[in-house]
Formats: sequence, structure tokens, C-alpha cells
Amino acid sequence: MMLALAILALICAAAPALMFYLNLRDYIAPVPGSNHLVRTVSILIPARNEEHAIGDAVRCILRSCDVEMEVVVMDDGSTDATKEIVLALAASDNRVRLEQAPALPPGWNGKQHACWALARSAQNPVLCFVDADVRLEPECIARMVNFLHSGGNGLVSGFPRQVTKTFLEWMLLPLIHFVLLGFLPFKRMRGSTDPAFAAGCGQFMMVRAEDYFTCGGHSGIKLTMHDGLRLPRLFREAGFRTDLADLTGLAHCRMYTSAAQVWSGLAKNATEGLGAPARLVPVTLLLLIGQVVPFLLLGRLSYGWVFAGCVLLACLAAWIPRLLGIGRFRQDSRGAILHPIGILLLLAVQWAALLRKLRGGSVSWRGRAYADK
Repeated sequence: MMLALAILALICAAAPALMFYLNLRDYIAPVPGSNHLVRTVSILIPARNEEHAIGDAVRCILRSCDVEMEVVVMDDGSTDATKEIVLALAASDNRVRLEQAPALPPGWNGKQHACWALARSAQNPVLCFVDADVRLEPECIARMVNFLHSGGNGLVSGFPRQVTKTFLEWMLLPLIHFVLLGFLPFKRMRGSTDPAFAAGCGQFMMVRAEDYFTCGGHSGIKLTMHDGLRLPRLFREAGFRTDLADLTGLAHCRMYTSAAQVWSGLAKNATEGLGAPARLVPVTLLLLIGQVVPFLLLGRLSYGWVFAGCVLLACLAAWIPRLLGIGRFRQDSRGAILHPIGILLLLAVQWAALLRKLRGGSVSWRGRAYADK
């Protein structure tokens, strides 16, 4: 019985480790394109009480090279100095424009409504949605436009380098890459428009405006808290291709700044991702058996050399993606070392979100409450 458990743990650990390793070859940074490529982009930033972030975000974008652009900030009912900061930037650079979001209608999530309003106000054929806490390098936009056009995609997205300073930040946020590269087959994602292989990052998404409006854009995902998953899925359902690029060297983001923010931020959309009711039980078993059980079995190595070999190999397989992530994605080594604890914390967030949903609770974000449907 114990040997069977060790073998199962090895299988469950080795499969995502192998997938992670294979995906690293395909998950690459966007490359520079031809000098003759037309890069005319509307960079769209939804902003609600972002006075501490919006100024630096816009200034970084304005340093972009090899693009013609407008930068449109949608002030979504801010009660701080967001509006004044953007107006000052607009006064010094005519590429910047401030828009005021219409009143939030019933049945809409605030960010999706702001993004839809931004898209409708944009003037260029390529739309780039960027969160206010993302900082772009000068080459990022131009390279992503090339990535969009060269792959024949309707939508492209990428994960910026995640800046992590507090305990829950460096324990949980690097698991984004672990789950993405360990469980999404990139070759199948790129070889089809199957919605089952949809993935993206809501911090940075670039689309062809024509394709965006054809499939409905953010108006087709009004209620979601998880645009990084739902918008690419919407594009794929309409027959458009989507893709992912590694933005580690081209953008960075401090997503959360406290343990409370990390927990609530990950939990707000958990039931639309890993924590979906139909998915959570098998995901929990897979992660526990492959990423936690091997380390619990280290105290039983005396059961025999075959058992010990399976356990040690399973521990190594569980660690390999995290060790690779330290160098490739500049992740904190402490989270990698404590990987099984990070998995337990991730599952705790997912199950807490599901229990909230089953109790009919609500999700609060940016000062607004939404029913958890």
C-alpha cells in the first residue's frame, strides 16, 4: 500500500514537472519585429483609486519606443487624486487622455465595464489593456504588437515579473507560473482555438480591435472577476487564436502589498479558475499527491529502497519547476524551498473561496461588492 502511494506520488509529481520543462522552450519573450511593421496602439488603463501607481505607470508607457500610441486612462469613480495626476500628465503630453467611466450598470463587474468603455473610446486598430500597477519596459509594446501580428492572433497576453516582498507574496504568487506551465500544454494551445486551452494574464492583454468587437470583448464577460481566463476563452469561442509570451524581462508588477491583499485578491476569482466546483476536488487530489505527499513520506524511507527511490524522485520532481522558476522568472528562492507549504496555502485559498460561494457570500474589490455566482 505504501509503495503504491509512493509510485502514485511520483507520477503526479513527474507529469507537471515534465510539462513545465517542455513548456519553457515554447514560453518565450516576444522578439523585435520588422521596422516596416505598423505599430499603432491604444494603451488602455482602467483606474480606480490608483494615485500611488498611475503616474509611474503612464510615464513608463510614454517611454515606449517604435510605436505610435495614445494612452487612455479611464477614471472609474476614484475618490483620491488619480484624476488630477492623469490630467497633469495629459497637459504635458498630448498622447495622454483622461476619460470618465459611466456609472456602473447592474450586472457588470467594475473592471470589465471600464475596459469596455475604454475600448469604445479608443482610436487605434490595436488595443492594449494594462493594469495601473504594471511597469513596462520601452520595448514591451512594440514587441507584443509583433507577437500579435506574426502569430495571426486575435489576442496575446503575458505575465510580467511579479515583485514579491511579503511572506504570502513570495509563497503564493510564483505558483502562477507553476500552474500555468505545469498544466497547460502550450503546443495544443497554439495548435487550436479550443476554449479549454484558454489562458492569459489580466495585467496585460493586447487585442486586434476588429476581433475584439466581433466577439463582444469585455461586454461578453460582464460579471467575471477573472478576465485573464475569460477574455481569451471568449476569443477562442469565436474562432480567434490566442497566445502567451514571457514578459519577465519586459514588464514587472507589484500586484499586492500585504497578506490580506494577497488572500482576498487570489480568492476573488478562485471559483472561476482552479477553485471551480467541478474542478477543485481533482485539482486538490492531484496537487496534494504530487506536491505534498512526497515530502510527508520522507520519514518512511526505511520501507525499502524502491519505496525510498520513488519518494526521493517525487520530491525532486516537485521541486524542479520551482528551482527552474527562480532563475527564469526571477522568483524568490524561499517560496521554492517551502513549495509544499505554498501548495497547501494555495489550496486553502481555493477551498475558502468555494465555501464562500456555496454560502452565497459576496466578493469585495476596489470598494465594490459583487455576488459570488
